[in-house]
Amino acid sequence: ARKYKPIYFLCGEEPFFIDRLTALIENTVLTEDEKAVTLDVRALVLKDAKQAALVQELCAQVQEETDAKEVPPCILVKSDGATLYATTDLATIVQREQDYHPKKYMYLTDKRQNLHFEQVFRVAKKAGLVGPETALGHIGFGTMNGKDGKPFKTRAGGVMRLETLIADVTDYVTSKIKENQTVSDDELPQTAKCIAMAALKYGDLSNMPTKDYVFDLDRFSSFEGNTGPYILYTIVRIKSILAKYGKPVSPAQLLSACSAEQKQLMLVLSRMADALWSAYRDSAPNTICAYIYELATAANKFYHDVKILTEPDPARQASYAALIDLTRGVLETCIDLLGFSAPERM
Repeated sequence: ARKYKPIYFLCGEEPFFIDRLTALIENTVLTEDEKAVTLDVRALVLKDAKQAALVQELCAQVQEETDAKEVPPCILVKSDGATLYATTDLATIVQREQDYHPKKYMYLTDKRQNLHFEQVFRVAKKAGLVGPETALGHIGFGTMNGKDGKPFKTRAGGVMRLETLIADVTDYVTSKIKENQTVSDDELPQTAKCIAMAALKYGDLSNMPTKDYVFDLDRFSSFEGNTGPYILYTIVRIKSILAKYGKPVSPAQLLSACSAEQKQLMLVLSRMADALWSAYRDSAPNTICAYIYELATAANKFYHDVKILTEPDPARQASYAALIDLTRGVLETCIDLLGFSAPERM
């Protein structure tokens, strides 16, 4: 196992060392390559030396004067020598600082672990494991529940594995595609996979991370409403119109809007940068989902009310084609950021 530098916890403004106190803690930490790590701990953050002399477990005081409620000490080693998640989380920070020295850490876990990470972050700052400018953040997510409002489980009542959930959704989408007979048998597996992943990822990411939500397979897989398949349908529909148009769209000039539908689509397109910046700033992918749903809705209304393929003015028709192609590009960029892609047909 790798040997790491000592962690020096601060007591007030001065380092406080406990003579010969060394806890060698060996744990397998789930890092990128699952290396075994050794954390060499040689000091405590305690209120005074008397308290340090009596303590039998390794802990760090993280309470601050500005706290509205009590923040308990962060225990690193229990009195029986056992270690906790805080121990390995801090060891992982040491390793990542040595390997990557990141400017920002973001942890994505159950929201019920907020206090744990607040303790870990304070210890990391007090101990100097990270610089004062390093950002440490925790995104706490809610639970995915069934229609009964309880945590989503298998039919047998066990915890639902992700691979099982993906397989169930893929089978469900496959049966719907077969009923509609919209794609060939050769394209069916890949198309079903695309739609299933869109249904799952969009259904999850479109919710605020901290909120619990109900997993409704019928709703998430619907081709209408605020769903992943609806976004894919919009992209595929645009591709179909452009294929029928059959001309290059890159040389076309975007003309000024001549209808309310066209103006609205242009306005929504212009807000892409703001939506992406908000999602980055707040670590909130649901902002991207809300944006592309608004964009897809505007696009569907535009090509429903504006007759693109029968427009008699060639310059105006080329402008319409360029506008929906721009819309397609924005939608595809955003779903790529969300982790899924669109099929050619559906």
